[in-house]
Formats: sequence, structure tokens, C-alpha cells
Amino acid sequence: MNDTGSWRRYEASTLPTPLAAALSAFVDQGYHGTSVREIAGRAGLSVPGLYHHYPSKQALLVGLMTAAMDELLERSRSAETEAGPSPRKRFDAVVESLLLFHMHRREQAFLGSTEIRSLDDVNRIDYVGRRDEQQRMLDSIVADGIATGDFDLDHAEDASRAVTTMCVGVAGWYRPDGPLSPADLVETYLAIARRIVGGGASGACGMSR
Repeated sequence: MNDTGSWRRYEASTLPTPLAAALSAFVDQGYHGTSVREIAGRAGLSVPGLYHHYPSKQALLVGLMTAAMDELLERSRSAETEAGPSPRKRFDAVVESLLLFHMHRREQAFLGSTEIRSLDDVNRIDYVGRRDEQQRMLDSIVADGIATGDFDLDHAEDASRAVTTMCVGVAGWYRPDGPLSPADLVETYLAIARRIVGGGASGACGMSR
């Protein structure tokens, strides 16, 4: 994502067929309610054919959750870098990136929130590490904003986590055919996020309409 604004642009998902099939099945039936045979059928593969690509149902879940976090981290890093040194602009960009991801990749994001309990111990530690990296990015921006006087708040880490939680929650209810367009939702939620960190509600949303 080297071209300007590429972190805002979303194309259709390019998940490999087995992962796309697993995603639809996990969203429909939950991880524990889905069999490997069900996933293979949705992918148009035999069970041995599916195992050729992914050796277990756990490997499919890990593949989905890792792909989601890798994409989110890449987009958020690009957003922050492009925003420049201003904590306010970095905050707006990373929050917008979080919101857009949880709208456009809502099924993968929802899976990441609801099925973390289904990861085995080693995979859970790896996933939580990636998730914490995303949170530390926002924590650092908020701390920088307090240092520069852009943000005025107590309990900075709690406020930063509250902003992230608000953005993550979008995946559970947002629908493309709903009353809010992505641009409207970003504008509304950015105003709320700014208030949470004591930055006021002002500031131009960078999203093109």
C-alpha cells in the first residue's frame, strides 16, 4: 500500500477458496458447529482435497484470523504514516482505518472478535500479540496528543481502548444497505472518538465522498 489513500480503498475479498468457504460456514454456524466436510462442500473440494491446502479446521481459522489482522495492521500503518506527525491527524487516520476495516471486512472482523476462544493456546497468543500491536499504535498516538496538548484527558489507555472497542463493534451491526454510508459513519464515529480523547468534535474527515 504505497500509493496515497490506498488504505481507504477496498476491493472484493481475495481469500483463497477454502478460506472463503470456511469464513461463510463459521459465520453461519460458528466454529464448533461447522464440520470439515461442510467446509469442503462449500469449497467444491473433497475432504482430502481440503486437507491438502489446510491440514485442519484450526488451520483454516488461523488462516482467516491472521489474514484479517495482517491486513488491518498494514492499512493502519499506512494511514498513520500518510497522516504525518500531527497526533490529531494520525488519530483521525487510524480511527478511520479501523472503522473502514470493520465495515468492509466485517465478517472476518466479527469472526476475530467471536472465535478467539476457539484458537488453541499457541495460536491465541500469536493472535493476541497482533491485536495488541494494533492497540499500542492508537495508545501511542493518544499519548503523543496529550504531550502536545492536542488531547486533554485522564486515563489515556482506557480512553484509547474505548475508541478501539467502539470501532470493533461496528462489525457486529453494520450493513451496506443500512441508513449510514461508510463516509457518514466515519464522520459520526470520528466525532465521538475525538470527544473520548478530549480532542473535541472538530476536524475534517479525510474520506472522499
